[in-house]
Amino acid sequence: MTTTTTVPQSSESGSLETVQTFRNERAGYGGLWRSVPSELGFLILTLPVAVIALSVLSTVFFTGVGMVAIFVGLFLIVAALYAARGFGIVEITRLRWAGQPAIRPPLWERNGEPVTPLRTVLGPLVGGHYWLYLLHGLVVNFVVSVVSWTITVVWLSVALGGVTYWAWGWSIPQDQGNRSGFLRLVELIVPGNQGVSSPYLVESLLELALGLAFLATLPYVTRGLLIVHRFIGQGMLGAWRSEALTREVADLSASRGAAVVAEDRGLRRLERDIHDGPQQRLVRLQMDLASAERKLETDPTAARALLAEAREQARDTLEELRALSRGLVPPILQDRGLTVALESLAARSTIPVALELQLEPGLRLPSEIERSAYFIAAELLTNAAKHSRATGIRLHLALRRVPDDDTTWLDLWVIDNGVGGAVFVDSHGLRGLDERLRGLRGLLSIDSPVGGPTAVGAHIPLTETVPASIAVS
Repeated sequence: MTTTTTVPQSSESGSLETVQTFRNERAGYGGLWRSVPSELGFLILTLPVAVIALSVLSTVFFTGVGMVAIFVGLFLIVAALYAARGFGIVEITRLRWAGQPAIRPPLWERNGEPVTPLRTVLGPLVGGHYWLYLLHGLVVNFVVSVVSWTITVVWLSVALGGVTYWAWGWSIPQDQGNRSGFLRLVELIVPGNQGVSSPYLVESLLELALGLAFLATLPYVTRGLLIVHRFIGQGMLGAWRSEALTREVADLSASRGAAVVAEDRGLRRLERDIHDGPQQRLVRLQMDLASAERKLETDPTAARALLAEAREQARDTLEELRALSRGLVPPILQDRGLTVALESLAARSTIPVALELQLEPGLRLPSEIERSAYFIAAELLTNAAKHSRATGIRLHLALRRVPDDDTTWLDLWVIDNGVGGAVFVDSHGLRGLDERLRGLRGLLSIDSPVGGPTAVGAHIPLTETVPASIAVS
């Protein structure tokens, strides 16, 4: 069975940090020129896309308005709203492909609300985002696209025409009634072309100067027009700030709930371990000491034997308590870090473990991240040893930076060559790991087809900044 959870490549796209990263990466005149091809591709296609959107949306929407009296029009209006949503997503995607920071789309379905056929069909009528998308496709984007497309085509034509005029300008008839503006300018500067041996050469030089000026400013023009499109898209097509805050609160509530559940289960397991282990040994120790005390006067030899056995019980109890304390906070993890702790964990595995630890030596992550990663790895290795019937395990650990929003994730993979078939079962190991990870706002991904192999990945977002130079992409 395969259960896959998509690992996010971006969270909170379009944030101020993302915009700042975008600006840093594309700073400088050379960076502007590197973006010109993608920006020109966006701007040249923007008018055809806007015309198609206007044609489709106006036809469907106004037909629906005209037929609303016979109720069929409502369905056409809804169809127009859904079409506007599609064209809006196309605009967001085109802006992303043009190199602009991603615009986070609205949350179309509200969490917790039932998805009914009536809501699916008529829901867009009461959705503010749908009407904004329709306004964008019907009016705003068309008007802005006409202006930006015209400026782009004119600017590019003047630039290319000016720098290449010397190659084709000779083919234009230059009689008295068809003189170019530059030739007239030459005549004004030098009346009667006195001292000008070749007016065409002077005109070519002037055309070249104008073309070079337009060509030099082309990156600023395309960038400015693209920023206008993105500004409008962010305002009309992006998620509202209130929605982002609502989503953040919901995520935090879910994470807190998962953390509480995971902590409660951990405490219950610790209570059970203490009850079944040290507590029973201490009861036995108490009984042995009581027996030795009774026999101390009458049978010293038996009393000494009971005391020796009590000493063994005390030693075993101490070792078991130390083992439980290591389960809470392993000393090697505290003292030497996650990499060394995982190496020690792999050395104790009953199945050979191939380590792929791609963290920089000496790198220390936040303590809660290291502790959770260690226990998750220990649980996964134990599960593999108990259930997979594997002969080999790979333990992979690496940092992954998501450039879209400048976040870093810790990826932990345990891959075995066993029989596969791992599934989520309530109140069992993998479900507990999933709850632990959700408490850290992380994700658990499982790929375990019947017959194997099994790959389980734990993905944890880091809560503190990690230098980009040590992140593995």
